[in-house]
Amino acid sequence: MHPEILVQEGYTSASIVQSPVRELFPGIRLRPLWRGPSGAHANVLEMDPGTSWPRRDVHDPGPEEVYVVAGTFNDGARDYPAGTFLHAPAGTWHIPATTTGCTLFLFYPEG
Repeated sequence: MHPEILVQEGYTSASIVQSPVRELFPGIRLRPLWRGPSGAHANVLEMDPGTSWPRRDVHDPGPEEVYVVAGTFNDGARDYPAGTFLHAPAGTWHIPATTTGCTLFLFYPEG
């Protein structure tokens, strides 16, 4: 470590394997990574092959930003392969699904 490089106050890191896992629906797991003081938060969502959300996922109160880390994500309209970034404005919705299974990084800048 360089002596002039110090970790700044508020700097945070998280490991997916150490993050608590919560099953939202059968085969769909959420791993929280970070929550800021204003409500912004980041998560990893893991979806097993052939799973889907049982209802509309509405982006409220703010937008949702999604990065497809692995697999193929479907928003109810089309497929998005690994490496795709999606921005869903507040008030929009989708029905998350996957035939292959996927891992998503989710960021909610407004909570």
